[in-house]
Amino acid sequence: MARLERLPDFEREYLLGLPLPEFPTTAWVTPPDLARCRVAIVSTAGLQRRGDAPFAENSADYRVIPGDIGANDLVMSHISVNFDRSGFQQDLNIAFPLDRLKELAAEGVIASVADYHYAFMGATDPRQMESGARHVAGMMKVDQVNAVILVPV
Repeated sequence: MARLERLPDFEREYLLGLPLPEFPTTAWVTPPDLARCRVAIVSTAGLQRRGDAPFAENSADYRVIPGDIGANDLVMSHISVNFDRSGFQQDLNIAFPLDRLKELAAEGVIASVADYHYAFMGATDPRQMESGARHVAGMMKVDQVNAVILVPV
């Protein structure tokens, strides 16, 4: 992702002036001890399985990423021209730390890794994502996820 100080003045000022949405309630809860957590990843890098429909501009939907996906089967369709893909191309764990989660589970640091993970398009107004986020939360409940790594990109 481009650093603000490297953007042209007009673009930096535009981004700094964007209003931040306010939410009247908080969804945060206290999870169990880490060693008892089943963990899922939610990324905003516009990730998808190879063959899935790419994200469109202002897309508020999401993609389901299976926990057993191979690195060559995960692609990025993030639309922002300011988004630097080079880190992801070298190591998918930059935007989707699935290998690191599996290592933590193998070491007993966390209880387990979720069967499914989720990706959104980060260049979208968060208020538009609420419906999709609620649906993802329901799917994570079914998967018995009780902790999430949020990977904002």
